[in-house]
Amino acid sequence: MSISIERAWAALSEMDNVLVLTHAVPDGDAIGSLFALYLALKKMGKRVFVHTDRVPALMGYAVVPEAYGNGEPDYVVTVDVGDKKLLQKEDRERYGDRVDLNIDHHGTNVMFAKETYVDPSASAASEALFDIFTYGGLELDASIAACLYTGVSTDTGCFRYANVTPKTLRVTACLLETGIDAAGLNTLLFETKTRPYVRFERAAMNALKVSADGKIALMVITQDMYRDAGIDEADTQGINALPRTIEGVLAGLTLKEKENGVFHASVRTKPPLIASDICAVFGGGGHRYAAGCEFGTDLEEAKTKLLCEVRKAIDAIPEQ
Repeated sequence: MSISIERAWAALSEMDNVLVLTHAVPDGDAIGSLFALYLALKKMGKRVFVHTDRVPALMGYAVVPEAYGNGEPDYVVTVDVGDKKLLQKEDRERYGDRVDLNIDHHGTNVMFAKETYVDPSASAASEALFDIFTYGGLELDASIAACLYTGVSTDTGCFRYANVTPKTLRVTACLLETGIDAAGLNTLLFETKTRPYVRFERAAMNALKVSADGKIALMVITQDMYRDAGIDEADTQGINALPRTIEGVLAGLTLKEKENGVFHASVRTKPPLIASDICAVFGGGGHRYAAGCEFGTDLEEAKTKLLCEVRKAIDAIPEQ
């Protein structure tokens, strides 16, 4: 059930002994919103703990070690999750059908929780959380603000993507007023690459193929590439944006092999091509220009199906 911001704040205020979850292989918005909500609930005097996959190495500053816990929660809250199938396997099996509140910003959210606050106009789940906290009069300290900044800045590509609105910048200004070191965070998040990641990126770029007269760029990531570089998937979120940066490319595609053999497709597009429409054909979703889906097939079949749908979408673009 979709709820208002008033109800979202009331729900959080009523809860205690809360487990907060986010999606598997968490990105900056997932990590930022997860720990921001943890810190906010602690500030409200709540008992709260989190579960999550491994945090990307360069986002370690956002982690609150004592946040991790076990036990049986009375309430379960998810952040930045558009569908329960995106939760990590253990959490999905144990809690997927008992999520009390979901806070999200994906327009394709399937409303799997008992109550869902979703704001598709928000640049990130972290921006939606900022709105809830502000509505409730919660005073933001620098620790909460740094987490929210992590979410907003990474989901907007350091404020370069089309999801940036005037409100996004006003929210960010409020976060900066808490005294966070935004320049230092930007250096970590956008200007620093670990040596294993550099090895991985080199291999990924060597695997990139361009087609459709330069309008499509496809990159295939295999489990062998992770092993050869000495890295795991949690530290490779930035790779998804690379294919779209090539001049003339309308659709930047990344097919990542998961440990179970399934291939996850990350689709990044430029106007007028709509990524979420392409991914919806395969049961996926996301944002207008950044979306994802999965293929339970071998690589060649996944490539064929994805490329066919992208070419159809490009061919349907009216001539200027």
